Amino acid sequence: MTPLAMMICAAIVVSTALGVYLRLRQMATVTCNRHATPRDFAKEVTLEEHRRAADYTLARTRFSIFETVYDGILSLLWLLFWLAPLCNIIAQVTAPGLNRSVALFVAFVALAELLAMPLSLADTFWLEARFGFNRQSLPSFLADWLKAGALQLAIGAPLLYAMFALLRAAPDYWWLCAFVGFMAFIVAMMAVYPTFIAPLFNKFSPLPEDDLRQRLEALLQKCGFESRGLYVMDASTRSARGNAYFTGFGKAKRIVLFDTLLAKHTPEEIESILAHELGHFKFGHIRQMLAMAAALAFVGFAALHWALGPQGLSVVFSLPADPGLALIIAVLAKDPLMHILSPLIAWRSRRAEFEADDFAKRMVGKEPMIAALTRLTRDNLATLTPDRLYALFYYSHPPVPVRVAHLRGEA
Repeated sequence: MTPLAMMICAAIVVSTALGVYLRLRQMATVTCNRHATPRDFAKEVTLEEHRRAADYTLARTRFSIFETVYDGILSLLWLLFWLAPLCNIIAQVTAPGLNRSVALFVAFVALAELLAMPLSLADTFWLEARFGFNRQSLPSFLADWLKAGALQLAIGAPLLYAMFALLRAAPDYWWLCAFVGFMAFIVAMMAVYPTFIAPLFNKFSPLPEDDLRQRLEALLQKCGFESRGLYVMDASTRSARGNAYFTGFGKAKRIVLFDTLLAKHTPEEIESILAHELGHFKFGHIRQMLAMAAALAFVGFAALHWALGPQGLSVVFSLPADPGLALIIAVLAKDPLMHILSPLIAWRSRRAEFEADDFAKRMVGKEPMIAALTRLTRDNLATLTPDRLYALFYYSHPPVPVRVAHLRGEA
């Protein structure tokens, strides 16, 4: 094994160990604080609700530890033992060239999805069902899985052919063309997703003409936000969790409210949640996150320029110099790097959440936002006492106690 191959394998081991350590910290902190509701939430969250949230967090974190170790082991198995046989099997049924490279990557993704299936089933039908969140049937789950796989194949295979063809035609600057094409695809998907892809998985209906709609439309007008409408999504067919978001790009923007959110929250709370989402639009957070994604993608494609070359990653692992194999190894090797970068990415996301909270506070006041956050926390069984280091790595939103203190001007 070459030194670089050993470094990649070691990075996977270290990243897995770090993930387990952070989750053990989370479990210890939540357990330590399980028997007392934080003082600022004692009136809104009962001790029984606080303990139930702690129990859910502990169960999910234990499950996440198993997932982390499982994924780390699978990555090592692929790199050290499984890629060579996969390459030999594909080589027996495809000739060298574009078809073989694409077939290798598609076969890897298909097998990886199958290996992940048991954990997805356990997550949905054991863990989520145990705490009353899952409302999805097994046939519905499998239908979603098949639809997602078909979409991945229909969209991904042509993109792979295009990238590998570029690699052949322009080996020195293919990655720049691929980067530009990738970003154009991302922007296009932002416009296409709400109208053509999301309806494949959920039903969307216009928000009824009532007092709530009038209140929300007045807020949209006040914020200067133009969209293609307010929609309700049938989230209750899959989960009991509530949420809201806006999606799309340019004139295709639309506001989506989960039906579970409408069922559990007051009009004032729903207005504050929408104001928060509009804050992301007002401050340009979507564009900023897109710019960050573009920067990461640029670096990633620059790295692929070498990784998919004749002396790239597949050769490092003593495998044939096939770009399909090299891309598989690159996918497996990027996870430890992204794990290390996750605090920076999460920090930027949390900062955006504070800005959106401030915007909602200015639009509708702090109390509806605090009430909405408290209800969401209680209904979703989110812990009020997370470990700080764990949150630094994995929380894209600030912990609710921190957000509430910020809204009250105490932090």
